[in-house]
Amino acid sequence: MIERRRLLQCGLGVLVAGLAGPSSMAQTLPDGPATVAANLQPDLIGDLIDQSQVITAPPRVLSLYNLHTAEKLEAVYWENGTYVPDAVEALNHVLRDYRTGDVAPMNVGLFDLLGELSAKTGSREAFQVVSGYRSPATNALLAERSGEVAKRSLHMDGKAMDIYLEDVALDRLRAAALDIGRGGVGYYPETRFVHVDVGPVRRWQGS
Repeated sequence: MIERRRLLQCGLGVLVAGLAGPSSMAQTLPDGPATVAANLQPDLIGDLIDQSQVITAPPRVLSLYNLHTAEKLEAVYWENGTYVPDAVEALNHVLRDYRTGDVAPMNVGLFDLLGELSAKTGSREAFQVVSGYRSPATNALLAERSGEVAKRSLHMDGKAMDIYLEDVALDRLRAAALDIGRGGVGYYPETRFVHVDVGPVRRWQGS
């Protein structure tokens, strides 16, 4: 990966030098002072720039604290243009159904959403996880106990989390989630958490 990164960076450097105008390297080309860029297809130039932007993008980090298991994890789950399998697996484990022990793949878009929430609120704390993945058995149990639990909850699909941040007021966390405008946002001021998911855009308030 390191060698590939170096090659791409070098390739982009050559491209930029060509775009900047005639250079000593360009003057040695058979066509004379023609620039490097002039000899490249436009779609290739775009591909090189896109690849460079991906590689230079900062890693994505997520910190979680599971309130039920007291497990804390801070993981770099996206780096060099791709999701990191080991880190994603570790996050899935922390977000497992603590009642049954079932682990399921969480939607990585949910991790990205939490990352945006952390940046938008300026939080320096881990997300306190009230609920992550729920097995069908657990969700059915909770739905029997409370009319506020959807029988076909997105928690069962690994697309939802109930969270809060210790250094961010709950209403501000909710406002940030609504402002991002991705998925559902449920506000539960009495039980003190915000539901976020990557399903259809909607909002509601519970107890």
